[in-house]
Amino acid sequence: MQDVVDNLSRLIREAASQRRPLCIRGGGTKDFYGGPVHGYKLNTVDYRGILFYEPTELVVTARAGTPLAEIEASLREKGQMLAFEPPHFGYLPSPLSPLPDTGEGNIVPAAPKSGMATLGGCIAAGLSGPRRAYAGAARDFVLGIRMLDGKGSELRFGGQVMKNVAGYDVSRLMAGSLGTLGVLLEVSLKVLPVPVWEATLTLQTSEREAIALMNEWAGKPLPITATAFRNDDLGVRLSGARSAVEAAIRKLGGTLLDPAQGASFWTGIREQADPFFAGELPLWRLSVKPAAPSLDLPGKQLIEWGGALRWLKSGADAKTIRDAAARAGGHATLFRGGDKSAGVFHPLAPALMKIHRRLKQTFDPAGILNPGRMYDFLRS
Repeated sequence: MQDVVDNLSRLIREAASQRRPLCIRGGGTKDFYGGPVHGYKLNTVDYRGILFYEPTELVVTARAGTPLAEIEASLREKGQMLAFEPPHFGYLPSPLSPLPDTGEGNIVPAAPKSGMATLGGCIAAGLSGPRRAYAGAARDFVLGIRMLDGKGSELRFGGQVMKNVAGYDVSRLMAGSLGTLGVLLEVSLKVLPVPVWEATLTLQTSEREAIALMNEWAGKPLPITATAFRNDDLGVRLSGARSAVEAAIRKLGGTLLDPAQGASFWTGIREQADPFFAGELPLWRLSVKPAAPSLDLPGKQLIEWGGALRWLKSGADAKTIRDAAARAGGHATLFRGGDKSAGVFHPLAPALMKIHRRLKQTFDPAGILNPGRMYDFLRS
């Protein structure tokens, strides 16, 4: 498949010489995220396939155009998974579809029947699902990458093992960069075993009480791997050894969901198929301190990650929302819909802005790779 890489490199070099913008695109399932998509389409879906997977080493390496569903299916066959639960957004699984049992009481979501989300798009977007606060973010599991920079040069960073690095950890720097620094070709990821046992509880409570409970639980040795609060209902997922999960169930109380219902609940949150996400109002993603009190903002909210992630469906203006997020010790991103003229991402502090500029200049001196997907100054 080197001919595919050579062609991508040629197209990048030609675009750089003409300062012609390129839109790096895999399955297109994250087109809504970030600034406006524009430029000549540079498609990576033809560069696909799993290159290396060694279950005993907990490492998988695949080409960027490989469907995420294909990778997850291969991992599932060996009882393993991507721990950060990346959203696909390319399919809406049936909420009541039957789910396979591993034979040990642990029911895992079935592979999607279709889905265009790719590994490259998954890492470029850097999005993580419900397990993120308890297992780590997408970037935490990136071991190494192969990429093309804005000059068409082929670069490799990292490897297939965890190790210390000096300076920028470029492999992880690519996670969440939305293709503004380079075209991902291959990615090596650390994977984890699927939990032996899993259960989901729901508790009826107020938002204030839910935030307090999630922060209280964070300081205790409980096998919690996801939390989500909306509509006076707090969902809690427990994962691990059966004895530990059952002990936690007795300790926390609440209503125990049927395994299929529990799996469907978290899939709905991850894929934004839950009714909360429906409607035309803009969707904001607020990252704040976990213990931050309820945010006094118009609209409705869904709280994840032990209180650290607040999804907001609201027609309020960007300044009002971002000021509230800043007071809560965080920042706000216009995740889906709405007016992007005020910027999708929270304005950067001068020092961080300087770093972004230097990185962009280093990796993409002509400013042709996904211009404007993150900040306006990145436009060519």
